[in-house]
Amino acid sequence: MKKTSLLVALPLLALSGLLLSGCGIFRSHKAWETAKQEAPLEIPPGLDRPSTAAALAIPPRGANEPTANGAVAAVGAPAGQVSDGFLLTDGPDSVYRRIGELVKDGSLGEVVSQDASARSYTLNVSAASSHKKKGFFSRLFGHGEGEASAAISHQVKVSVDSSGASASEVRAQGEAAAVAKVIDSLKSSLGG
Repeated sequence: MKKTSLLVALPLLALSGLLLSGCGIFRSHKAWETAKQEAPLEIPPGLDRPSTAAALAIPPRGANEPTANGAVAAVGAPAGQVSDGFLLTDGPDSVYRRIGELVKDGSLGEVVSQDASARSYTLNVSAASSHKKKGFFSRLFGHGEGEASAAISHQVKVSVDSSGASASEVRAQGEAAAVAKVIDSLKSSLGG
């Protein structure tokens, strides 16, 4: 009986070893042995990074501080200058002519120059500028002088451009208070 148990035990032991090894004999290793590394993906020139041309455009000082009428400085305007405007549903030549009739009476300011080809007027506009209140010690030792205002003349350039098929854009550029005065007057007179 010893021989039969040994004859049965040896093949069972070999078979169990073969099963425990994961049957690697029956697998094909040729697919991974013949695999090649593919070339990395190439990105076309110009598409590898976004444009940074206007990433560092620094606006002028005070550009994000709106004036009393909500106007803010244009990015290309000099410091202390603002640009504001509105749209009208009329042709640019007609709007330029209507603005010319309004500025001739002098209620907006004195016409310094006009350019019919560019559809623009340059006006000297008097706008009140106010000084800040003085602090406690300045008022205490400065004889109590409060807020003072004076009329100062500023140049404002008013231009009319085409905006679409039958619309016009009226723009004013200059000192904030003067621009606000001109734009408010033109809006009320022209119906903008």
